[in-house]
Amino acid sequence: MTTHTDPDQTLLKMPSLRAVKSFVAAARYQNFTRAAEALCVTQAAISRQVRELESFLGTPLFKRVGRAVELTTAGSIFFDAAQLSFINIAQAADRVRKEHSTSARRPLTLCCSPAFSALWMSHRLPSFFSTNPDIDLNLVTTQNFLSMEPGINPDIFITKMSRVRDGYISVPLFHDVIYPVCSPAYLEAHPEIRTLEGLRDGVLLNLSPYGRSQVAEHVDWGVWLGIHHLDIEERSRDSLHYLNANDYNMLIQLVLNDQGAALGWEHLVGPLVEQGRLIRPVEEEVVLDDTRHYFAFREDKADDEALSRFRNWFMEQMSVSITT
Repeated sequence: MTTHTDPDQTLLKMPSLRAVKSFVAAARYQNFTRAAEALCVTQAAISRQVRELESFLGTPLFKRVGRAVELTTAGSIFFDAAQLSFINIAQAADRVRKEHSTSARRPLTLCCSPAFSALWMSHRLPSFFSTNPDIDLNLVTTQNFLSMEPGINPDIFITKMSRVRDGYISVPLFHDVIYPVCSPAYLEAHPEIRTLEGLRDGVLLNLSPYGRSQVAEHVDWGVWLGIHHLDIEERSRDSLHYLNANDYNMLIQLVLNDQGAALGWEHLVGPLVEQGRLIRPVEEEVVLDDTRHYFAFREDKADDEALSRFRNWFMEQMSVSITT
């Protein structure tokens, strides 16, 4: 007995992808000739495909302005949706090609915060590449792991979230240890910051919580001093300035340039302290025992060789950084 498949109305209602590709190129370059050059076809072919699409949709998509073209209102609406769809298709095709390529290259996508990338990753990655020359690392940084561009599906997250997405296995790492840091030159010029009261009244470079809405706790100078029984609101009228910024890399650069004191997260500033480029003006610190950082990796790639090699290298480096 022969069975028949009902017509797929969604696919039947789709315009020609070749026509849509020509339209997207024409809209992107606002010129049919340049679109033709980009797609390696003739200008007449672009015009024909655009007319076909306009006929299918029943409305003009362009209006001519001299030698250029501009999108109509309908054209703008269709372009936004079409361009995003082509980007997603291109990214998916690229991932499939790479994952099933017969070449020796092994791609790996890692997502972490800008601060972790700059202060932890940057000086350790050379050792990974030197022993894993066949792995191509794609590093994506973000302040908000919950809101990422479509099509970004990292193999690995390094984050403070125990459950960043479904389909990931999270391995707990370390607790945050937070203490004040400044440059040796700044401490020499401002010996009063060797006490908590003097520190409170000095130049404070503060990390604001802006853009970190997914992190449950945030320790700034007010919180850190409060834990040590000092009220930041009691700063002297003669206190030096207070800078508030959500760019931790910039704050650390200001500290290195002798511009004040900032709170240092041990896993980020520890190497700078060991090198003597930063110094701890007081011994007090805060340890967040209730929270951890996590190494989260895709469950469906748990046995992937490239991911396993990076995980082993990372855990070895983390062990070294914790014990030193």
